Amino acid sequence: MRLDKWLAGELAPMSRSRLRGLIEEGRVRLTAPGAAQTIAEADHAVKPGDVYEIRLPPPAGTDIAPQRIALDILYEDDDLIVINKPAGMVVHPAPGNSEGTLVNALLAHCGPGIAEIGSTRRPGIVHRLDKDTSGIMVAAKSEAAYMGLVALFAEHDIERQYQAVVWGVPNPLEGRIEAAIGRHTGDRKKMAVAARGKPAVTHYRVARAFAGLASLVECRLETGRTHQIRVHMASIGHPIIGDATYGRARPERRRRLEALGVDVGNLARRQALHARILGFRHPVTGQHLYFERDFPSDMHDLITALAKAN
Repeated sequence: MRLDKWLAGELAPMSRSRLRGLIEEGRVRLTAPGAAQTIAEADHAVKPGDVYEIRLPPPAGTDIAPQRIALDILYEDDDLIVINKPAGMVVHPAPGNSEGTLVNALLAHCGPGIAEIGSTRRPGIVHRLDKDTSGIMVAAKSEAAYMGLVALFAEHDIERQYQAVVWGVPNPLEGRIEAAIGRHTGDRKKMAVAARGKPAVTHYRVARAFAGLASLVECRLETGRTHQIRVHMASIGHPIIGDATYGRARPERRRRLEALGVDVGNLARRQALHARILGFRHPVTGQHLYFERDFPSDMHDLITALAKAN
């Protein structure tokens, strides 16, 4: 039996989603003599005779401070909230980012009840956008919404489209990237295409090309791996402009754009990636929800400059 399912049966009324969060946070250990180990996968197979130890953290409300931070709210009801996240906002607290996150803002806006939804360190969060990626996100405000949204993402039954400005022009102009993604072997903070990684599929389409040196690309996700679009576009030789981790440009492309009057270094101070569309079935009411927001001003300025140089 899966570890999260077995623990939920043994530790009722603690929810399976909360236990899954504790597992992902490294708070569950298999205490077998001579082979003690932290279990980080919720689908870890439980065997007869196994003994597990769970280290419960303090209640979320005691170490994550609610903060009054303005949110661009696109939709809200008793079960969920949809926001347009700005670039520069971290989704949840982590080492080096304990304040000013979306979770801090949600605790203040939604009240303390959201602290008990899902993971203790990521209450209400069912998916993430990188700090420097802008765009649409949904968060859960009730346990029913959390479980339903987690299932939708797991089943890939959700519509997500991103806009990215990438170096060069992909050939063909429309395609499917299927390449597993896992941790980079040399840098644990990075992801990479890896044979033993998790399956990942990205569909892309070039919406506009700029002088053969850059292009605006629309990406639709089948899966939702960490840094997926950034890794996949880099893997086919077209990294996202402004991406300090995966987006190192070919020197000649940068020089040619500068010669055309496009100061990429000044215009792209973060990865030019925006979550434009989010569509899904409301996990409680069944209503179909669809949200769309165009890219913010910094990406608009970059695209405008590239268009003028075209």
